[in-house]
Amino acid sequence: MSQGLISVAYVVASILFILSLGGLSHQESARRGNMYGVIGILIAIAATLAGSFDEGWVATALAIAIGGAAGIVIANKVEMTQMPQLVALLHSFVGLAAVLVGFAGYVEPLVTTSGTEHTIKLVEVFIGIFVGAVTLTGSLVACGKLDGRIDSKALTLPGRHVLNLILVGISILLGAWFLGTDSMAVGILCLVVMTALAALLGVHLIMAIGGADMPVVVSMLNSYSGWAAASIGFMLGNDLLIVTGALVGSSGAILSYIMCKAMNRSFVSVILGGFGQTSSSAAATDSDLSVQEISVEDLCEELRSADSVIIAPGYGMAVAQAQNAISEITQRLRKQGTEVRFAIHPVAGRLPGHMNVLLAEAHVPYDIVLEMDEINADFPKTDVVLVIGANDTVNPSAAEDPTSPIAGMPVLEVWNARTVVVLKRGMAAGYSGVENPLFFKENTRMLFGDAKESADRILSGL
Repeated sequence: MSQGLISVAYVVASILFILSLGGLSHQESARRGNMYGVIGILIAIAATLAGSFDEGWVATALAIAIGGAAGIVIANKVEMTQMPQLVALLHSFVGLAAVLVGFAGYVEPLVTTSGTEHTIKLVEVFIGIFVGAVTLTGSLVACGKLDGRIDSKALTLPGRHVLNLILVGISILLGAWFLGTDSMAVGILCLVVMTALAALLGVHLIMAIGGADMPVVVSMLNSYSGWAAASIGFMLGNDLLIVTGALVGSSGAILSYIMCKAMNRSFVSVILGGFGQTSSSAAATDSDLSVQEISVEDLCEELRSADSVIIAPGYGMAVAQAQNAISEITQRLRKQGTEVRFAIHPVAGRLPGHMNVLLAEAHVPYDIVLEMDEINADFPKTDVVLVIGANDTVNPSAAEDPTSPIAGMPVLEVWNARTVVVLKRGMAAGYSGVENPLFFKENTRMLFGDAKESADRILSGL
């Protein structure tokens, strides 16, 4: 294939990727957006293979086949509850690719350069490997935290910020040495040491971030992986990879900003970490407070007599896989004339859009799934709110306790409804480690047990 046709294919693929991002911004168009992305990837792969037909295309095609087969197997096996950690793991692959391509591009460059162009090339290699190494180890730590293999609490070492600055400072000095040497051996030594330091920095950065900020971390790592991919594009001279990496990097950064705003947190404070260490709030730890339980039968009576019901789902619903039973309850209530809607917090679950995907999978109509800003004002006019597996996103400490670690964070103000029923296994704190005084309010009732089992019993009762 001629270079002109390859360039045209890359332009078409870039347009499809942009359309894909646009489609993924709304539930109704998400399926179409996914399809645009798949077609764009296929065009990009075909054009790349055609451009390297005489340069080991068999090995490239074999690698693509193996990777594609692995992707199909993983996609068929992974549960929706495991999607956040899978996304984090996939980010680590992009980081690893950036590191490997960076070393390969330095040892055996595709294009011989000199003068200023050569210096720019070396800067691309160094930055690409640095970002890739941080993304690699940071994503692995995030995956471990999301999967429960690593403690979700923030690891706050003494002088951790100084340690981060030292690691960055040494990396900058290594970069200066790397740019100033003509020796391949010295250059590789600089890259190896810098890669080790960047990998350590990635581990320390994410270990210092608490569980409440993990949705932002996943989005942030998504941005890092995009910039790592863009750096690979510069090293390989591949325009499509530069465009794609920039799209992923910028969209991930924008999403991180949106979520930080939804949590009343600055992006810098998330990166610096240390949030989620406080295990309780004053309101929730008062020994005189007690919870009021409700039976399934009484809850069914509440739902039958309610004119309006709002359901606030969280990660607990995903873990219990209760979305299908909740969908059936919704259908039954709507048939009897009850207004039923879902309230979705921007960081519900452990991945942006996680709850939306679960509800769509369970065939919940898109038009009754509303974002926090759209529905918060309606809670005072609501008869019953069902909180299913949510904790931090419905915590009134954010609005009522200025000493709480989550003070000022916008939350679903479910406590303003006439009756709040919380479906929960026990009284454990949320993923952030902050206790929830909602459970002790006068209009709150607790229905303890597995969310799916409780939802099935509610459905039978109705």
